[in-house]
Amino acid sequence: MKADLRSMTPEELQKEMESIGEAKFRAKQIFRWLHVKYAENFEEMTDLSENLRNKLNDNYIIGGVKIVRKLVSKEDNTTKYLFELENNYIIESVFMQYSYGNTVCISTQAGCRMGCSFCASTLDGVEKSLTPAEMLAQIYAIEKDKGEKVSGVVLMGSGEPLDNYENVLKFIKLINCKDGKNMGQRHITLSTCGLIDKMYELADEQLQITLAVSLHAPNDEIRNRIMPISRAYPMEKLLEACRHYAEKTKRRITFEYALIKGVNDSAENARELASRLKGLLCHVNLIPVNDVKERNYVRSTNESIKKFEEILVSRNIETTVRRKLGSDIDAACGQLRKRYKDEQI
Repeated sequence: MKADLRSMTPEELQKEMESIGEAKFRAKQIFRWLHVKYAENFEEMTDLSENLRNKLNDNYIIGGVKIVRKLVSKEDNTTKYLFELENNYIIESVFMQYSYGNTVCISTQAGCRMGCSFCASTLDGVEKSLTPAEMLAQIYAIEKDKGEKVSGVVLMGSGEPLDNYENVLKFIKLINCKDGKNMGQRHITLSTCGLIDKMYELADEQLQITLAVSLHAPNDEIRNRIMPISRAYPMEKLLEACRHYAEKTKRRITFEYALIKGVNDSAENARELASRLKGLLCHVNLIPVNDVKERNYVRSTNESIKKFEEILVSRNIETTVRRKLGSDIDAACGQLRKRYKDEQI
């Protein structure tokens, strides 16, 4: 099986060049073609000799993605992409415009095995963990398609990033590399449903990324119902890991909280959540949940959302309500992918 050059660090590329009898400096040229010019094949690398391009073609691949569907919101220009990987795996990415720049939400796995009942990504389980190249290629393909630069990345598409730990760490290293995209770590957000052992490992990495934890409930009783992973990782242990992460990295934790009508959106739920988070360096991001018809979950009312926010803020919990983007194009995680797969059956 041919090795993927786009998943290699500059140091690894240097070793590869030496192994095929080429000078080390070729690695920097190739890295630039892969991560600055976004080359999709070796023929594009015109400052390399034909002999070297043939060698690369014979021994390596460039991991990429292929756009199979694209939907552009008429409301806010949010763009949803369906990408195809090798072996016909389908993943999703979303391009979002904000006043401070463009952000892309990418997938780290095809599907997900975490089983969160409000998320369409998990309906068919996990099919594949993505390579660093496949994560990077989502961003590069979107930049080329939109003709605009992306300044921020959110690992919050399909999949659980910490379930693909080593590949995700390498992705962060590659996108942060000064000879490539050179995206600052503070512009990267990693979302997890709470794999505690990996959270402790991540804290030791001392990264400057933002860690977002999918909480979605104020107690284990509700969380166990909507997030099966909670049975293995109780909330008390999860919040303990969050405190450790915040203390170790000095970085504020973001808690994602999808408001589901009649499930976790009462005033009592808000008060209990505030009590749980008291004293923790954190921020709560309230998400008006997208309807998932397979789960019979419905978005909370505007009144409930506002009341929930007011209760948290009154108890000194920094809180925002996520701006709803791309509601006319199935921009929520997993929705479009599920519909596309159903059409292929």
